[in-house]
Amino acid sequence: MYTDPIADFLTRVRNAIAAGHRVVEIPASNLKKEMTKILFDQGYILSYQFNDEKIQGTIKIALKYDRETKESVIRKLERISTPGLRKYVSALEMPRVLNGLGIAIVSTSKGVMTNKKARQENVGGEVICYVY
Repeated sequence: MYTDPIADFLTRVRNAIAAGHRVVEIPASNLKKEMTKILFDQGYILSYQFNDEKIQGTIKIALKYDRETKESVIRKLERISTPGLRKYVSALEMPRVLNGLGIAIVSTSKGVMTNKKARQENVGGEVICYVY
């Protein structure tokens, strides 16, 4: 059993990219669903599908690859806030990932959003991960 479901989510996506898979299936949760929607909206994945047939349900994610180089659009997924060490930031301290080229997924009081949207809405929160 794993103790950090978000790290498991990121690791499954990382491993699928390393193996060159087109689709990865992940156990679902509300936070993982919101993270998947953000990855889709920002153009890091092709599509996703939520299957709620079982008790927990699953998320199927179609990974996105560059047509010419066959490399994944996602270069790196990095977990920031862990169960042992939570990382909270205010709206003024919101991180910039790769000088604005990447995104940070942040859990705020107004929901899960990117660092750019959190800065616009002037809310802080827990920095879950960096994606670039």
